[in-house]
Amino acid sequence: MTLIRTLRSLCAYVLFPCAAFAAEQRGQVLYGGFPVPGAVITATHAGTTVTAVTDEQGFYTLSNIADGAWAIRISKPAFTTMTQEVNVTSTATDATKFEMKLMPLAEIHAQPADQPIAPVITAALPAPAKKGSDSKDEAAAAPPPPATQEARNNDGLLINGSVNNGASSPFAQFAAIGNRRNNRRSLYNGGIGIMSFGNAIFDAKPYSLTGLDVPKPSYYNFTGLATLGGPLRIPHLTNRNNAPTFFLAYQWTRDSNANSSSALVPTQAQRNGDLSSVATSIINPATGLPYANNQVPVSSQAASLLQFYPLPNLSGSTRYNYQTTLLNSSHKDALQTRVDKTVNRKNQVYGNLNFQSIRSSSNTVFQFTDRQKNFGLAGGVNWSHRINGRWSFNVGYKFARQTQRTTAYFQGRTNVSGNAGISGNNQDPFNYGPPTLSFASGITPLTDGIPAYNRNQTQTATGAVQWNRGRHNLTFGGEYRRQQFNYFTQENPRGSFGFTGTATGNDLAGFLLGVPDTSTLATGNPDKYFRQNVFRAYIDDDFRMTPTFTVKAGVSWEYGAPITELKDRMVNLDILPDFSAVSQVLASSPTGSLTGQHYPDSLIRPFRKAFQPRIGVAWRPIPASSVVVRAGYGIYFDSSVYQTTALKLAQQAPLSRSLSVQRSSTCPITLANGFQNCAGITSNTFAVDPRFRAGYVQDWQLAIQRDLPFSLQLTATYNGLKGTHAAQQILPNTYAYGGADLCPSCPNGFTYLTSGGNSTRHAGQVQLRRRLHNGFTASLDYTYANAIDNASFLGGQNASSGTGATSQNPFAVPAPTTKNDTTVAQNWRDLQAERGRSAFNQRHTLSLTAQYTTGMGVGGGTLMNGKAGTAFKEWTVLGQIMLNSGEPQTPIYPVATPGTGVSNNLRAQLTGADVYAAPAGLHLNPAAFTTPAAGTFGNAGRNSITGPGQFRLNASLARTFRLKSDMNLDIRADVTNALNHVAFTRWNTTLTSTQFGLPATWNGMRTVQFVSRLRF
Repeated sequence: MTLIRTLRSLCAYVLFPCAAFAAEQRGQVLYGGFPVPGAVITATHAGTTVTAVTDEQGFYTLSNIADGAWAIRISKPAFTTMTQEVNVTSTATDATKFEMKLMPLAEIHAQPADQPIAPVITAALPAPAKKGSDSKDEAAAAPPPPATQEARNNDGLLINGSVNNGASSPFAQFAAIGNRRNNRRSLYNGGIGIMSFGNAIFDAKPYSLTGLDVPKPSYYNFTGLATLGGPLRIPHLTNRNNAPTFFLAYQWTRDSNANSSSALVPTQAQRNGDLSSVATSIINPATGLPYANNQVPVSSQAASLLQFYPLPNLSGSTRYNYQTTLLNSSHKDALQTRVDKTVNRKNQVYGNLNFQSIRSSSNTVFQFTDRQKNFGLAGGVNWSHRINGRWSFNVGYKFARQTQRTTAYFQGRTNVSGNAGISGNNQDPFNYGPPTLSFASGITPLTDGIPAYNRNQTQTATGAVQWNRGRHNLTFGGEYRRQQFNYFTQENPRGSFGFTGTATGNDLAGFLLGVPDTSTLATGNPDKYFRQNVFRAYIDDDFRMTPTFTVKAGVSWEYGAPITELKDRMVNLDILPDFSAVSQVLASSPTGSLTGQHYPDSLIRPFRKAFQPRIGVAWRPIPASSVVVRAGYGIYFDSSVYQTTALKLAQQAPLSRSLSVQRSSTCPITLANGFQNCAGITSNTFAVDPRFRAGYVQDWQLAIQRDLPFSLQLTATYNGLKGTHAAQQILPNTYAYGGADLCPSCPNGFTYLTSGGNSTRHAGQVQLRRRLHNGFTASLDYTYANAIDNASFLGGQNASSGTGATSQNPFAVPAPTTKNDTTVAQNWRDLQAERGRSAFNQRHTLSLTAQYTTGMGVGGGTLMNGKAGTAFKEWTVLGQIMLNSGEPQTPIYPVATPGTGVSNNLRAQLTGADVYAAPAGLHLNPAAFTTPAAGTFGNAGRNSITGPGQFRLNASLARTFRLKSDMNLDIRADVTNALNHVAFTRWNTTLTSTQFGLPATWNGMRTVQFVSRLRF
């Protein structure tokens, strides 16, 4: 009882208990493409079970869960229970989408009342079963007869899930649309209301890093939704008993948000060439002599580009001298439709058609407003057939198409480069705008968006067969997916200039003089038509060996072919083994002139041996005990890296113009003429190992669970991961800054992608959960984890093979990506030095979730009646607290790698001082780092700095008002960051920046959203 009182006191102390945003899995449950609120989510992973309930928009969040394969089970009255396995990673950001099927109308009416059953156990597979997988309810015994299986599944969730035990989602959730109607004569259900509403009146001011009191702009967020579902009764064609069911939903969203932006911009004196405030001497690169009193001439190109920088509105600071508030907006319209028809007892068909339109705008500190339009259309049909009591199958077809148009601020408006006297970059009206300017000292980069018009399309055919034989439940099937990625865009058409101060001693001086230290360009070949085929086959067996021991095993084969271009417009490099010579090899003529190799059309050799075995077991060692042991092992491949690779291969010479150069005596680039290929510099900036392989990960888990007194449940879990063939990027024939070139005749200036990396992760988790009793439930989770790797990046753009529109996200649009230099190894001859903490690694993660509902249990006031009981009962308060250690960061020495235009991949040198013994006003100690000696690489480890820790408290208050027997009014208030506590997420770790050791990013301040909805 002491423990219960302690938990209650903690809940009362914070009033609105709190929310955690650690490693999490987010998803959205849909029916016919429309949100399904109130669906119960049960996720299982090697003995750990986490539950949640979808909100009004169908979203749910499983917070603070371990990486690995989780079996996601989704249940809701009137819908067929579905199970799908999802591979959870700490870096994943996209929400997984699930499509539910409506039960036939006769079965909905025939559903028996809930009967509680004893909880039993099952094994959880450690690998994604994907489409066609059929994970049954948590039972180690033989499955019950088909007629009672669905009811028992629902009952099991009442015992083990969130109906009785509370939701672990970020906010309290409402009942489903039309769920538990008292009036059975009404065949239609639906709703209308405000899904979310908020504006600047209720929200806190954006955080000001400089302390400047910037006025909060006016903005609002509004989402409306209307839904209707029921039998589609057509006179003279259908009647109440054989009519198909339909579902319609329309969502109207108008959102805007405000964020504070701090910047360092040139002062008026600096714009005039007065750099007397700079402590070091500024060198004239033409003569090698210093300028008197650091007074430098200003080039016409620099003067023209300076007009886009605002003047400072803060004084007395060399770190930030300008602050403003940026307002971004988004408008969304979505229509979702679905029709289901039960033909007879053995056949059921359904189809859906959905569309969405999103128009958004984003603003920058320069007041450049870029606009984006997205339009998506998705549909599909499915046929399910039951052959007999043991055999059944289903086949389906899905189609998805999306267009994305990005309009840059200067597009078709002003030729910024031409007016500034800059030549060599793309100055077509479609690509008007300034070149990107970046500065090592922390001056805000000048940049604008890249115009694009992309059209992606996916067609998917699926089939699965289920066979029940004795204690075996087998599922085997396959999938074929044809993907098209059609782009009209260029990677870097206006080019980029980097200013590090190498040539002049100061980066701003180099800009004013028109002397950049690096330049990069990738322009030409704007239209690209990529094609990819993805095949998958699998077999799973859910084997209930004994009432206390269950095995689930399976194997899948997946082949995501390397992407090809419809007109064979891709270029790779044919490279000798010692990188002493390279030559271009085109997909239209794929034979290397140096090695004589014949390449496939994709220029990357396919890998067709991606077999993925997996096994999971669940065991109750003592039949009368609550102890359950679960274990699992699986292998998964990820071929989603191919699209990023294809985009880069399509942006290479001779099909386009690409370069990555560093200023030198033999390559004297300027702002006026900065995009030129110099002697010894390869005209291509990217190449990939033709034997590049998709990486795979081995995942193993062990979990032990048991019940404790006071309605508590304790679960301890260990999870291990081992990644192989991770991507690595190197810069061949480069050397340390200030060193000697050991092979002057060898080609350089290009990034080379290989698959020789590896990774490991070990995590231990303890979860203490208090089941719902007298209206109160809580969960405490702690995870200790450590992950290391030597990879440039882990995984691709999605968890599934291929990218773009998929069965889980038909509207996904993979945008063209640009090179992130921080993922390139600093020393191409010593990749072992790249081994360090993984970028997503958070050593400690702690979260507490609590929920209380009034009027439950004798002690909670359930016997209250009258007006007092009506006013007091059914209020639900839910919240979560999150405490996380920081994510790793790398100390950057921002000079160009010799022979290339790549910067930000070199690391600083350690001095031995304590990194975190920071002076007042900073969070990191600048004295802990210094510049490496000439000809040496910095010895600071990759991801060796621990970023800021995280704290967050979220809360919600909700209630359903029962107006009539078939009409309810839901209201809810959601508070994000209830304490209005600023939580920094990253430090500035660039050694030469004036902002080194200051916060670089932070989470938003308090926001309040209100929800109101009338359901019938």
